[in-house]
Amino acid sequence: MAAGAHPFVMLQRVLPKRTLTAIVHWLARLRAPLLRRALIALFVRCYAVDLTEAAEPPAGGYADFNDFFTRALRPGARPVAGGARTLTGPCDGTVSERGAIEGDCLLQARLAAKSRYYTLRQLLGDDGGAADFIGGDFATIYLAPYNYHRVHMPLSGTLTGVRHLPGTLFSVNAATAAALPGLFARNERVVCRFDTASGPLAVIFVGALNVGSISIVGVGDVAPRRSRCAANLLPPGPARSFLKGAELGRFNMGSTVILLLPQGTVSWQPAFTAGAAVRMGAAIGECRVA
Repeated sequence: MAAGAHPFVMLQRVLPKRTLTAIVHWLARLRAPLLRRALIALFVRCYAVDLTEAAEPPAGGYADFNDFFTRALRPGARPVAGGARTLTGPCDGTVSERGAIEGDCLLQARLAAKSRYYTLRQLLGDDGGAADFIGGDFATIYLAPYNYHRVHMPLSGTLTGVRHLPGTLFSVNAATAAALPGLFARNERVVCRFDTASGPLAVIFVGALNVGSISIVGVGDVAPRRSRCAANLLPPGPARSFLKGAELGRFNMGSTVILLLPQGTVSWQPAFTAGAAVRMGAAIGECRVA
């Protein structure tokens, strides 16, 4: 299907996506008690949200809708699987695609006639160190509105870069991924790079329609930014290390996470395949030691 042929994509092309996202951002932070309770109750009912693992299970115990949406898990709700070499789910969601990076190309969506691909250079930007991941492996995980929306470390590592790449804010659902070429490289995104015992690792937060903010631990709110130029945002001072399972950041509304690993680094779990549900902390692969 051509990019312009899908009605939802056609609608998104003409919508004022940043204005709509700014309105959602504002509404999600209103603390008027009646509005807050109504928004949360409606969302829980519409999406059948499971709050049994939440640190604050009662839906009324949140300061505003965004506080509810980015809710923490209760301690011990998600034991982190395996040892140092086990790659674990960075978030809750559904696997959109995963597998080998074919040279510089990543699979975006499988189509009946011709699958869609995009390139590492498009995703990471010209100075994003794409060479580390050529011929490597990737995984794309979609976070639905009802999912837990904090992102955690899939391996222990030292943060070596935080790069904001400006872009648009198309939806990242399956219909848009199938219809719109280069979707994940078009949207606003934040690339976090790490040194790990298994080599370089990239954890990429991809923004989307109604995703008004992406926050990174130790950096703060990274997106949106007034500047529409790519920017390196790693704070000065000693490099920060994260243990596997530690919180890395969060989406203030839902989107997509992409993992990149070098060639020969990971053997994926057989069950970790397109369409599979992902739980943060569950084993998704085994890594070699560099």
